[in-house]
Amino acid sequence: MKPIRSRHSGSIKMEIKRFTGPQAGSQKYDLLTAISVAGLSGTPGFQCSMMRLIALITARYNWRVDELTVGQKEMARLWSVDERTVKREIKRLTEYNILLQLRPGVRGRVAAYRLNYAEIFRLSEPVWKNVGSDFASRMETQTPKPAEKVVHVQFGQEKPVAVELEEQDAQDPWGRALRRLLQSEPLLFKSWYRDIQYVETKDQTIILRAPSKFIAQYIQSHHLKPLLGAIQLEFGRIQKVCLIG
Repeated sequence: MKPIRSRHSGSIKMEIKRFTGPQAGSQKYDLLTAISVAGLSGTPGFQCSMMRLIALITARYNWRVDELTVGQKEMARLWSVDERTVKREIKRLTEYNILLQLRPGVRGRVAAYRLNYAEIFRLSEPVWKNVGSDFASRMETQTPKPAEKVVHVQFGQEKPVAVELEEQDAQDPWGRALRRLLQSEPLLFKSWYRDIQYVETKDQTIILRAPSKFIAQYIQSHHLKPLLGAIQLEFGRIQKVCLIG
């Protein structure tokens, strides 16, 4: 795991390497152990949430794409609860910032989530020693370290893009969509999404402006799904993204 430099001047973002390679199996067990001990050290309600999360991870988490896509009916069956309980539980896990919602469930599709590894590490760190010194040592080597905060300056602009994003009105849905992308897809945000500008919405279509025609076409072909997901979460009934360059 290695840190990345965030261009969001208000917070420090971490890049956590996906669980692949020879050590992937043991790293997954360590992650599940961290969630377990964090839950066991908390309130009865938090314990229940962490147990449900562990069941969901072990049964359905897609480690290859680092994503969880499970319908509420399936979750209810897995947890032996009703769907209202599932909605409350997912809301709680996203409010804890343990799960990051990547795409909402719309038009018959299930919502997509990703584990927020940095937050899991933060919540569980005080009780690592309860597992043992060897576990604490392993987790310390895997824990992302704070990255230096960087402001990206582009000449010809009145102020850095990072500052503009930081000063976006909290009521601005495009600003909130950008923050979601910065949190859930930091590398894609840095490389592709950061300089996209909102133009307008027409019916169920959102029109955005990319810095160039090439970037617009590349995002449309390769990186549209995370962008559309963040937009749907903040704008509501948007079904199409139109990128112009």
